[in-house]
Amino acid sequence: MSTEQASIYLKEMGISEWSLRETGPSFTKEEQASAPETPSQTKTNLVPKVYWLFYGKAPSGDAEVLFKNIVRALGLLQSEWEWREPSNTKAPDTSLPCIAFAFGQQAAHSLSGEHEPLENLRDVVLELGGLDLPLVASFDLAHLLQKPADKALAWQDLLLARSVLQSL
Repeated sequence: MSTEQASIYLKEMGISEWSLRETGPSFTKEEQASAPETPSQTKTNLVPKVYWLFYGKAPSGDAEVLFKNIVRALGLLQSEWEWREPSNTKAPDTSLPCIAFAFGQQAAHSLSGEHEPLENLRDVVLELGGLDLPLVASFDLAHLLQKPADKALAWQDLLLARSVLQSL
């Protein structure tokens, strides 16, 4: 099968073709010598602008990988988020705009005091038990690993949380 035929079949199946990126520019020895030697020499002092509180069962294994990918996709710095167990509802030690995000029905119930099914709590901005802090509920990370199709819905929940945070 030729490359052209393979491309046609992949396109008909709705599969995107991947191609290798071209290699980056090559630098002269002088340019390489003037470049910083360690990553710390290239760091800038990034000041957090927002703060996320993620609640739920502590992720491990594939769930932890998924969570790290979520944080990366949101573009959050390490200093802009914190993972908490649902029992930890103390106010955050920050003056930054803050949002709480609950992974899973149990966390959402515990934090909001609501007892509706998760499907009814999604797409709604709740309040974190008496702290006047907005709370958005979504699926548990383990659920997202079992039902990858729901990742798109979870991403919508994350975008809702980000829009609420931007309006604070």
